[in-house]
Amino acid sequence: MTATSLQRRTDLITASLNDWELNKIRRGIEKESLRILPDGHLAQTPHPQSLGAALTHPSITTDYSEALLEFITPAFTEVEQPLEYLKSIHRYVYQNIDGEKLWVNSMPCIMGGDESIPIAQYGNSNIGKMKTVYRHGLWHRYGRLMQSIAGIHYNFSVPSAFWEQLYIAEGPGVAKKENSSLQDFTSAGYFSLIRNFQRYSWLPIYLFGASPAVCASFLRGRDHKLQTFNGHTLYSPYATSLRMSDLGYQNSAQSNLKICYNDLPSYVTSLGKAMGTPYPPYQKLGIKKEGEYMQLNSNTLQIENEYYGTIRPKRTADSGESPSQALKSRGVEYIEMRCIDLDPFSPIGISETQARFLDLFALHCLLEDSPLIDDKEQKDVSDNQRKIVLSGRNTKQSLTIRHKTNSIKNWADELLDQMSLTAELLDKAQSTQQYSSALKTQRLKVADPNTTPSAIILNTLFDGNLSFYEFAMSKALEHENYFKRDHIGDETKGDPLIPSNGDFVTMSHDSIKKQKMIEDADTVTFDQFLADYFRD
Repeated sequence: MTATSLQRRTDLITASLNDWELNKIRRGIEKESLRILPDGHLAQTPHPQSLGAALTHPSITTDYSEALLEFITPAFTEVEQPLEYLKSIHRYVYQNIDGEKLWVNSMPCIMGGDESIPIAQYGNSNIGKMKTVYRHGLWHRYGRLMQSIAGIHYNFSVPSAFWEQLYIAEGPGVAKKENSSLQDFTSAGYFSLIRNFQRYSWLPIYLFGASPAVCASFLRGRDHKLQTFNGHTLYSPYATSLRMSDLGYQNSAQSNLKICYNDLPSYVTSLGKAMGTPYPPYQKLGIKKEGEYMQLNSNTLQIENEYYGTIRPKRTADSGESPSQALKSRGVEYIEMRCIDLDPFSPIGISETQARFLDLFALHCLLEDSPLIDDKEQKDVSDNQRKIVLSGRNTKQSLTIRHKTNSIKNWADELLDQMSLTAELLDKAQSTQQYSSALKTQRLKVADPNTTPSAIILNTLFDGNLSFYEFAMSKALEHENYFKRDHIGDETKGDPLIPSNGDFVTMSHDSIKKQKMIEDADTVTFDQFLADYFRD
């Protein structure tokens, strides 16, 4: 790790702070939650009609299962706004799920077999059928249980003014040498962020990992190396995020992929190769069986989203456009952090302090030097993640970063020390002290691993002789009561950008109409639709 580039860039930005518009950083949140019955089992009911059409609702949809809700906020320039938006969604949903609860942990509730997990349905349109068939493919490839794990996706972007200023300062030489446009320069900058995020993603996993234990029903009949507590709970003593571990996840196809994050062309090319390369076990499964689709295709990846990474480059796609096509055409728009567990101690799964730290962490990854990642370093990145998720609170354990080895605690202290420059920069840009405060809070977790969420969860289980189910269910009821007390549907704290209860009713009605319009507009068969979609 080096502070050279970081110091130079922070000095550059500070010299003309207003021009960089760091007060206009945008962040949005996607939060998944399972719908459960009052006894803690997975809900078997369809996606409630009062929540609108999952295909077209802008804020309330489903992920893998009909029971796996996904709440989506727009991107906001104020940290508090996506959090308030999430509260409004929760408030509305709790009024419209007919006594069901929302599971507040990343690891699932009491689970039966694969067949007990209803696959998400999106109507009769070609695009709706494609989304469901894709999920059938995930089932046949990996099983449904693994798809029931929930998390937070944190979306982050810096304003266009930032890239324009950085291009003026650093881009002309690059542009002259590599014929780089501002769009290409911006994409390269986001990939620089992504590479450093991969190097250092072990840190937010350590700080915010909140899945050190799981209900035994989740791994029933499967091999694992976890310990047993209270008869029904499996755990690892120093684990931070079992969600980010393999947990016996048989994914040999993806383990052999080499998706390159060194630049946008390489990323798109390597993903395209994975989506265009047949994989023998999937060929054996077949695309159709008795006229019914088993998967979208028999390649290593059906579509880009099947590749599971800790972070993704993103660009809003137009209708009928794939994510890769959007990236190639218009470059990277924002990044999506995907390694964040649900915080069971927060009613909405994430806190303001955590959000500010994620902003700080992402900007730091962008400002610091970010060499290309070779095969050796990629192996180190994977090994570091494996260590941190399974035994990260053993902070004497070593990690290897940029070919140097040190203890988790020493690496974490060094990285947080360097981040103080970025925290000061954000505090100045946004006229606050809250980024430095968020950084200080995380330092305490490094100094004392028992203050991390994962440790607090395990200590709560052990001290109270509670099973994972009992702990998680108590939190689910606690958060349900929070939103029932906070039941005034139109309370948005005066912010016109935060929907009221009535706004969500309108959105739900409109989404149902929009789905019907999409279904009515289809003019080709589903087979032809898929052929057109996958045509280069």
